[in-house]
Amino acid sequence: MSTFKVTVEELKISPHPNADRLELAQVGDYLSIVPKGQFCTGDLAAYIPEASIVPENVLEELGLVGKLAGSAKNRVRAMRLRGVLSQGICYAARPEWHKGQDVTDILGITKYEPIVPSYMNGELYGAGLDRCIRYDIEAFKRYPEVLEPGEPVVITEKLHGTWCQLGMVTKDMAHPDYGQLVVASKGLGHKGLAFKPDAEANSHNLYLQVARALHIEERFADTEHPLFILGEVFGAGVQDLSYGQKTRGTHMFRVFDVFIHGPTDPEGRYLNDDELDAFCTTHGFERVPVLWRGPFDKAKMLELTSGKESVSGTEAHIREGVVVRTQQERRDPEIGRVQLKSVSDDYLLRKGGTEYN
Repeated sequence: MSTFKVTVEELKISPHPNADRLELAQVGDYLSIVPKGQFCTGDLAAYIPEASIVPENVLEELGLVGKLAGSAKNRVRAMRLRGVLSQGICYAARPEWHKGQDVTDILGITKYEPIVPSYMNGELYGAGLDRCIRYDIEAFKRYPEVLEPGEPVVITEKLHGTWCQLGMVTKDMAHPDYGQLVVASKGLGHKGLAFKPDAEANSHNLYLQVARALHIEERFADTEHPLFILGEVFGAGVQDLSYGQKTRGTHMFRVFDVFIHGPTDPEGRYLNDDELDAFCTTHGFERVPVLWRGPFDKAKMLELTSGKESVSGTEAHIREGVVVRTQQERRDPEIGRVQLKSVSDDYLLRKGGTEYN
């Protein structure tokens, strides 16, 4: 999940290589295709990103009524125009707006949220934010200057499944009704909510099935510090990409992060790359595929972003993309933890895709 907002940005305009009447408006590393002459380099515009639901009045102003994606033709999706990928819409800034301003509410833009299938739903309880992880990964194209050329990074494959928190808190932190195990999806974790572990209505819940299959509660019952294992649940029936699995309900789990509290880290921290490897080895977890380690190189990241998935061993379908992070945890004043995602064009343009959170 990345931060969703519509902000006012300064545009860089360049010619469209294949169309005389179109130009490219660049925001970070994102490109938006605009009519020639509408903007000049240095102009300000609100950048409306993918997955935005645009209200009727804004569509009318932009001349886009009936021209976007979704059943209501009001959802922004990536599209290729004359051979160039366009990933958002530029809305000319109003005179009173300033660079960097968040105008999401002013324009009435909301984020598209698909209806979640029943096996990802269930009965919930208020676990509290101290028992849940709030997790974001910003897009490299939005923040292309955050990673420093040459700094040691690890690049992992971004799997298309559903984010899963398998949390175990200490006995003194246990919920009086629901115990030490705290299982949540990404959206629920942001709200401090978790699935009731023993509720009959949750007997087929995807996330709790994973927790039970991995025996999280039994294995970490004596933990001395809160521990949160974060990973991707994927396979047949989870999303539209099944990683070679043919039987619905056949799920796989791969760890991409572990967040721990400890005597030297009372506020908690994410494990560094080598620590995460050691944790997975010690406890028998499989990590998301590590595709490359070394000095950060944008060209290498982009090379790995596209291609085929590597989990199944058969290159069953396209790769979603990659996640790149520093080998030793580092924070940036603008985005916080330094980890960024790079998503493949083929993934963005695929037909019939699902995006359940």
